[in-house]
Amino acid sequence: MKKEWYVVNTISGHEYKVKEKLENRINSMDLGANIFRVVVPEQKEIEYKDGVKKEKVKKMFPGYVLVEMIMSDEAWFIVRNTQGVTGFIGSSGKGAKPIPLLPQEVDRVLGAMGMSRIDISKDIQVGNKVKIMDGPFKDMIGKIAEVNMKEQKLIVMVDLFGQETSVEVEISQVEGM
Repeated sequence: MKKEWYVVNTISGHEYKVKEKLENRINSMDLGANIFRVVVPEQKEIEYKDGVKKEKVKKMFPGYVLVEMIMSDEAWFIVRNTQGVTGFIGSSGKGAKPIPLLPQEVDRVLGAMGMSRIDISKDIQVGNKVKIMDGPFKDMIGKIAEVNMKEQKLIVMVDLFGQETSVEVEISQVEGM
């Protein structure tokens, strides 16, 4: 089982309360191995009112929270039964587990927030294995040889025709293993 991103429906206006309650439950119930990140999708907007520039944080999807988790029975039960959560998006109900977001969808939402689907502090380190999810080397697995955070690029060593070859990919094109 791998960690994936899911959309959780909340009572409108309670997104931050749900995020806080979920994070508290993760810590108190020691679920850090199954539930990783809880994100309220938001963007900064610049607004001019009476000639004064104001920066405002606006929710991208009011009533929704993104949760990165491994869909185990326990994690699913904990998230579903958190106060303020009304359900998962992509679930038919009747006890059916939801469908995760596609990596491209997650990249688009998190990218607009200046975040990455990949937990850079854990997954992007020299020597770690990654799977390339996009581009000409799609579905290849390799080891990170070099990390360039400034340009958001990696040098990954992959097996190409029986020979180890270095390829340059963007961080958004890989998934940690």
